[in-house]
Amino acid sequence: MRGQRRMIPRALLLWLALLAGAFANGAFREILLVPRLGTARAHVASTAILAAIVLLLAYGGIRWVAPAGARQALAIGAMWVALTLAFEFLAGHYLFHRPWSVLLEDYDLTRGRVWIVIPLVTLLAPWLAWRLRS
Repeated sequence: MRGQRRMIPRALLLWLALLAGAFANGAFREILLVPRLGTARAHVASTAILAAIVLLLAYGGIRWVAPAGARQALAIGAMWVALTLAFEFLAGHYLFHRPWSVLLEDYDLTRGRVWIVIPLVTLLAPWLAWRLRS
């Protein structure tokens, strides 16, 4: 139980690092990628970059977070996805005043939007990192 009490705050801190990485990635996309690649290609490239950031942070931090097993590692991933989606949609709408329809566009595969990869990678990254590091 003692380890689990430390695991959740550490997982939250690591998620804050993911959030910082996502902000940096968004700035990189808008400042450098969009002017060079266009919006559609920049979206795909940015998605790949953020997926790599999530995987690298999970791999680098999983021992520090110290889940007791695969189930706890998946629970961390589920928590990260819930926090990510809550932030993306709630902050996106209420703080940044983006319409719900615009926020949902990133998940429309029929329009070439591949952002759905991010919640999937975020869900599985702690489990994959735990498997590779244990």
